[in-house]
Amino acid sequence: MKGNTSKTSKCPVKYTLSIMGGKWKWAILWYIYKDDVIRYSKLKNQLKSIADKTLSQQLKELEENQIIHREQYNQIPPRVEYSLTENGKTLIPIIELMAKWGKNYID
Repeated sequence: MKGNTSKTSKCPVKYTLSIMGGKWKWAILWYIYKDDVIRYSKLKNQLKSIADKTLSQQLKELEENQIIHREQYNQIPPRVEYSLTENGKTLIPIIELMAKWGKNYID
């Protein structure tokens, strides 16, 4: 995985944040997890206020860090689907805890 923080810093929290930090990555992960496989357009619709450029960049980073898998089908119109990798699935317990915490404090 390509984190922004060197593994030599030995801080696991900083390393995790270098991979999963930012406003959108956890939300992207959540929607891919909920759908199992999701197309770009549906993901964009779920994240209404995200810019196309930002979504594309976040997806690219998640793919580079082996959190998600991108499958492109060469057809007309082009179709791209995203799913979690085995590595990405290891983040599911964390995101489920985040969802549980959010449900408790959303009001």
